[in-house]
Amino acid sequence: MKAPPRLLPLLLPVPAASSRLFETTTRGRCAFLLLCLFLFVSLSIFLSLSPNQLLLRSFDYSPAAAAPTVVAARPNLSAFPSNSAVRESTGHLNKSSVPEAREDLESVSILFPDWEVVVIGPAGISGEEEESGFLCVYPNKATSPARFSGNLRATNQSIFTCWMPEKCRRRLQSPVLVRRKSPAEGGKEKTTKSLLRWTFLAYESLSTESDVVLFVKGVNNKQGVNRPAHELKCVFGNPDDSAVKTTAVTSSEQEVFRCGHPDLTGYGQNVTVGVRVTLELPDGVRVPSVAHYSPWRRSSVVVGEAKLQICAATMVYNAAKFLKEWVIYHSGIGVEKFFLYDNGSDDGLGIVVGELNREGYRVETVPWIWAKTQEAGFSHAAVYARESCDWMMYIDVDEFLFSPRWSSAAQPSDRMLKSLIPRKKSAGRVVGQVTIRCNEFGPSGRVTHPPDGVTQGYDCRRKLDNRHKSIVLLEAIDDSLLNAVHHFRLRGGGGGEGGKLFRTKQVGMGAAVVNHYKYQAWSEFRAKFRRRVSAYVVDWRRAVNPASKDRAPGLGFEPVKPGDWERRFCEVRDDRLKSLVRRWYGGLTAEGGGGYRMAWQR
Repeated sequence: MKAPPRLLPLLLPVPAASSRLFETTTRGRCAFLLLCLFLFVSLSIFLSLSPNQLLLRSFDYSPAAAAPTVVAARPNLSAFPSNSAVRESTGHLNKSSVPEAREDLESVSILFPDWEVVVIGPAGISGEEEESGFLCVYPNKATSPARFSGNLRATNQSIFTCWMPEKCRRRLQSPVLVRRKSPAEGGKEKTTKSLLRWTFLAYESLSTESDVVLFVKGVNNKQGVNRPAHELKCVFGNPDDSAVKTTAVTSSEQEVFRCGHPDLTGYGQNVTVGVRVTLELPDGVRVPSVAHYSPWRRSSVVVGEAKLQICAATMVYNAAKFLKEWVIYHSGIGVEKFFLYDNGSDDGLGIVVGELNREGYRVETVPWIWAKTQEAGFSHAAVYARESCDWMMYIDVDEFLFSPRWSSAAQPSDRMLKSLIPRKKSAGRVVGQVTIRCNEFGPSGRVTHPPDGVTQGYDCRRKLDNRHKSIVLLEAIDDSLLNAVHHFRLRGGGGGEGGKLFRTKQVGMGAAVVNHYKYQAWSEFRAKFRRRVSAYVVDWRRAVNPASKDRAPGLGFEPVKPGDWERRFCEVRDDRLKSLVRRWYGGLTAEGGGGYRMAWQR
């Protein structure tokens, strides 16, 4: 039976061209549907993310680095698990938390890692003022306490730190620094300024007799890769100036740039502070800046006063409990002055420094709030102390230098350290740097910080030494100020005094060694997960470079205490320095029983 006429077209063979057109159309529709499905899913995920999560991805702030928002005080990040959720304090998000009577202060704010905001306020504010009287107030009326962190050395401007509340993080809103006032003293509110980013900023400036040293973050980002100096300029002048001055950059290494002094005749006779300095890149972009230029003045040394032979410089964060032991010991063996680059301590460091100075020790604190700038800080110290010190020992507060040859000495002597320093007058290449190897000590069974000091509490170490520390002749350091934290590049010749050539000498471990109390009781060690100090060392909470020598072997990326922590890194029992220090600085307790009390416990 024949099919009905109306069905005949369906039974006829489909032409090849029509078949290909049908298949193409079908594939196109499928691809379109898949694209729509993908966009729908992506949009759903995007909308489900909180503002905080979005910014963590946009600005590479890992969840481990996001600090909880707090009400009363700045938290100790090491006390929080790295996977803890960021919680918002609702008490700081309502309008009632903003004081009715307030004084808005001129300030500029910088966004640091961990959602920390550094606020640079006016000069004249000191730590003696009531800290609770200062707040960071955001445009949406959210607030957080502002903690006083010192004064910038060049301008005496006040430094505060506060936390950025979660609801301010989507737009990265800049706060206003506010001081509470009585109703009768209420002042005019100020408009907020743009929030500077710490990843791209000129942050410090220091003048020498011949040039200007400028410290800039975000230009030379990779270790060993630097922009050519001839492509850069130093720019001097405030943002509202119609004319600015420029000078050529002569050196570009790491975060340190050197350039000539500007001619600031138009600024009048009293050019002391207030002249901004920054760096101009080849494309004409100028790096945002909080650095100020001051002309060089011979003020660090009293005319006619002899230079100190050996000083020590270190960068510290919450090291108050370790400081007295470290200063008293190293002062006894020959360190004449200590420079502490304070990286934002909030543990009463200034109180301890004051006590040491009243006892006759020479300790100077240099406010250095800048995150991950250890190399730059050490370069700053090399320039800052050059007029007052011949040699600088770069060593951390958990490191103690000693010589096994001192083991029979009844008392310390300031000649001990000097015996390791060669005399300047020598034939051939002059020794400009002495390096000393380090032994790394473990927890030694301790679960808490030893009250009598680290030299007494930790006496078991790893068998093999690791890394070194240095004592450097400041005049021998290369103009670039390039350093790898543990040592500096030296002048190759012609640039030093009398055109000297300088070299580095490594001291054998039989002559000197540094005891590095690196792996302490877990309550102390976990603080290292907060942030590494070096600009080129990855923070431990980031899952990058797990084989780095900076990391603790056997630990992951979270501050989780291993069950056998107290027994780790214990391969050699070494109590040489422990016994020596007890003999020099210990005394029997009044209670008897053979107990000792160290000089730094009094």
